[in-house]
Amino acid sequence: MPQIKRRHFLQFAGSALASIGLSQLDLVRQGDRYGRVLAQGTSRKLALLLGINGYQFPIPPLRGCLTDVDLQRELLVNRFGFNPKDILLVTDEAEIKPTRQNILDAFENHLIKQAKPGDVVVFHFSGHGSRVIDPDPLPGSNGLNGTMVPLDRKSEDGSGKVRDIMGRSLFLLMYALQTENVTVVLDSCHSGGGTRGNVMFRALSRQGGGDDEATQEEFDYQQQWLSRLNLTPSKFHELRKQGIAKGVALGSAQQDQLATDAPFEGFHAGAFTYLLTRYLWQQPVSQPLKTVFVNLARSTKDVANSSGILQEPIQEVQPGSNYDEEPVYFIDPPTPSAEAVVQKAGSEVEFWLGGVASQTLECFNEGALFNLIDNQGNVLGEVEQTSRDGLKGYGKLRGSPSGVIQSGTFMREQVRGVPSNLQLRLGLDQSLGNEVNSARSVLQSIPRVEAEAVNQGGVADYLLGKMNSAYLQQAKSYGITNPPPVGSIGLFTVGVEPIRDSFGTAGESVEDALRRLRPRLKQLLAGRLLQQVVNGSSSNLKVENAIKPLGNRGVTVNTGSRGAQEAASNSLSRSTTVQQLAPGTQLKIEVTNKENRNIYMSVLVIGSNGDLVVLYPVDWEAPEDATLIAPGQTLAVPRDDEFKFTVQGPSGFLELMVLASTKPLRDALKGLQTIAKDRGVTSRSPILLGGNEEEEDETVEVMGALLGDLDRMTQETRGSRTTRRRTRGVDTTQLAVISNIIEVVD
Repeated sequence: MPQIKRRHFLQFAGSALASIGLSQLDLVRQGDRYGRVLAQGTSRKLALLLGINGYQFPIPPLRGCLTDVDLQRELLVNRFGFNPKDILLVTDEAEIKPTRQNILDAFENHLIKQAKPGDVVVFHFSGHGSRVIDPDPLPGSNGLNGTMVPLDRKSEDGSGKVRDIMGRSLFLLMYALQTENVTVVLDSCHSGGGTRGNVMFRALSRQGGGDDEATQEEFDYQQQWLSRLNLTPSKFHELRKQGIAKGVALGSAQQDQLATDAPFEGFHAGAFTYLLTRYLWQQPVSQPLKTVFVNLARSTKDVANSSGILQEPIQEVQPGSNYDEEPVYFIDPPTPSAEAVVQKAGSEVEFWLGGVASQTLECFNEGALFNLIDNQGNVLGEVEQTSRDGLKGYGKLRGSPSGVIQSGTFMREQVRGVPSNLQLRLGLDQSLGNEVNSARSVLQSIPRVEAEAVNQGGVADYLLGKMNSAYLQQAKSYGITNPPPVGSIGLFTVGVEPIRDSFGTAGESVEDALRRLRPRLKQLLAGRLLQQVVNGSSSNLKVENAIKPLGNRGVTVNTGSRGAQEAASNSLSRSTTVQQLAPGTQLKIEVTNKENRNIYMSVLVIGSNGDLVVLYPVDWEAPEDATLIAPGQTLAVPRDDEFKFTVQGPSGFLELMVLASTKPLRDALKGLQTIAKDRGVTSRSPILLGGNEEEEDETVEVMGALLGDLDRMTQETRGSRTTRRRTRGVDTTQLAVISNIIEVVD
């Protein structure tokens, strides 16, 4: 992925814009829950949060925008110290609906009239975006301007014009704010609406091939603000050409990409908002915006995994400013990082799981454990989770807490419970036609692979489908130069991007296709199991790793577990560019033990097609202590006398995973040694797991052994069984699994 580019965010046709509205909080509940959280310093913090799901026909409704509002609200109040009374929510379920007029009134009354110099302002929108004809377009905009789509979009005068709020208007509203500390977050896109596979998109597709026109009231409103701000049309045009009006703008996707409204484990949300807020919950030390955004961009596979769509977030700062050096929202978080926060304390503890990654939510149900911490990170007690409903968790206190547990108390992951019988959920795409029932029947014979309907409601990990002319065009739009032939059956992401090497020949039956794909499905299941133990952002084990391209063919990227980052404070090196490598680049992975005890290391790679390769250990005759790293020492992989780790094409993502544990992974290592012996693999050579039908079960077996090792380690450390029998415990004090994303670019 290229380095993040500056965009004329609010003016170009590629802008992702949407509307604002006004709602009221349940101030009694919020005041009780967050009464202890005070604003930081003397500046006031104001937020206006927008979410519109309930668009009316012919505008397609959305499902995740109200969750986005909840995600931002909980983050701002708990992590960034906003007073709940200073946050106005706008949703179509509130008393005041997000109509055009209510939106404009909200921005003027809540933000412009109240914000003073030095105050902090946050505006978030999740909903549909669109474009209209711009009477004074900017260069490169194709004569169009991005818009925010309100509930009452359609003009009642029969003209066919739309009541959207243009980027031109939002520019003027931002310009009118008296403070410079402004952050605009937009989770929408401007074109390409509709659905693909199991996701929806937050944009309106224009009908009939023509471009929409804004109503005259929109241009009259802009003229009123030009007069109030004493701006001439030419000065306004010049300011728009320079960039955004104030502060910082963050967007969910690049100009030619789609903003997804995706299903997760029991809820829908914007993939970008979920990623952004989750990252900020777990951010261990204050980081400037540019570092946060690079890390978000590096985590783009997190979005892609969740939504099935490649979605690269974008940012822009006010021209001539150094606001990318400022912290996000212009605030240093006054509270520690966490995975959850108590919303209600009593005989049952109710909490918000805003800091948990989407890929691991299934591990936070019955049996997961959290530490309760104070604002200095001191442990107050422990909560055992009993259930989960979407992002809301429920649990009970264990033992006798050392302090008063109340709403707003932070919770850090201690032990997650990985389901012992985790399934690979395979969506059966409508492109299979009358072969859907046959596919469902065959899948019943494949252990731990479950057939799912594709309806934009349920959660699927991958889709089984048939390449057709529409999907062929989509494949080309993804930049796939050698797409599968029309009529062939294979695997897609849930956003209907074909998975390389999974398609057969045209005309193949679904029964034959699934027989051929069995090893691949088991690899994907093993990869899903491995994803459940990724915990670098929550692990207390102090481990750092560096991904170093050799021969000056790329930039070294340094990452570390939360424990390592907190111990190092701001001294831990962080790259400010995205790691992007060409095929043929050789890599060296260096892992450093920052603990005062030994750790044991393994390194695995998951390819974009699901291949799982063990890079370390590879000395199959060596004792388990060969994986040991002493305190303060660094281990490099591969060693000079071993194989060379060379990045291969074609373009796509590799996920390189470093596993560091306080005890050897004995059962997993024995399993790998057995596989190497049975295959006659040369010592000091990597192993591809489950590459064919005869080996299809070994990937799942090795991952099962790994989970068994981790569960045993958790029980031995804690002295008793901490998780339920149907789960495997993973302790953040005993394991750090750091996921490193590499983009391969031809």
